[in-house]
Amino acid sequence: MMKIALFPKVDKETSKRIAKGVIDFLTERNVMVVTDDETAEVFNLPPLSSIDFKELQFIISMGGDGTILRLLHTYEKFDIPIIGINVGHLGFMADIPVPDIYPSLTDLLEGSYEIENRMMLSAVLKDQTNFALNDVVIHRSGNPNLVELAIKVDGKHINTFEADGIIVATPNGSTAYSLAAGGPILTPQLEAVALTPICPHTISNRPIVLMPHHEIQIQYLTTGRALDVVYDGILQGQMEAGETLQIKKHKKMLRIVRLGRHDYFATLRTKLGWVGKLR
Repeated sequence: MMKIALFPKVDKETSKRIAKGVIDFLTERNVMVVTDDETAEVFNLPPLSSIDFKELQFIISMGGDGTILRLLHTYEKFDIPIIGINVGHLGFMADIPVPDIYPSLTDLLEGSYEIENRMMLSAVLKDQTNFALNDVVIHRSGNPNLVELAIKVDGKHINTFEADGIIVATPNGSTAYSLAAGGPILTPQLEAVALTPICPHTISNRPIVLMPHHEIQIQYLTTGRALDVVYDGILQGQMEAGETLQIKKHKKMLRIVRLGRHDYFATLRTKLGWVGKLR
């Protein structure tokens, strides 16, 4: 029997109704559905803690891209392909819209899908290691002025610049904060790292894309208040003057389910409002 973990949104009746429909659809097709312990009673499902995680074939996230990120950080040890059903605005990872749920689930059960590996980052600060799927962001936080950051790659100095901070993004995260700060769009199957300064004082400081095997060192040079270090917009740490953050490719990859009926570039055009016409 196939086993799937479903993580639905239960804060709205519409979301609960959609989740109940997904549960009924799967159970009628001999799929065992489990959910997190806090939600299990709401849908009369077995709790996640009652099974061995290794028995799960898929995880279904219902929400948006942020929901997938929170899920990833909550269940860090999961190494299970994730499917994203979007019950709000169309997402890049959660790209199954509500009208397309059941055809998409049918494709899944019939084996009509591919698994894409998405690169993640590992970051070390103060001997504490965190990870990020989208980005690691260093921001000036409570400092009233720009801060000075020295950037090295494998120990070789790239530049020292004054800015509000810097974004270190994966291809998966290139369409998030990095894009808003003027960074490049990288297709998510790539393995690369984009360094995007946030409002640099010198406009010649431009984003740069690196190969994934490099180790990046970012040192906080300014004598001032602690900087915020944020992982995927979820986990937050503090970086004191003189400290160095080290970032490299994480040994683990996110596995995400890609269905043939969903096109990344169509999602890109929709999300970014591109209006160019085919000729």
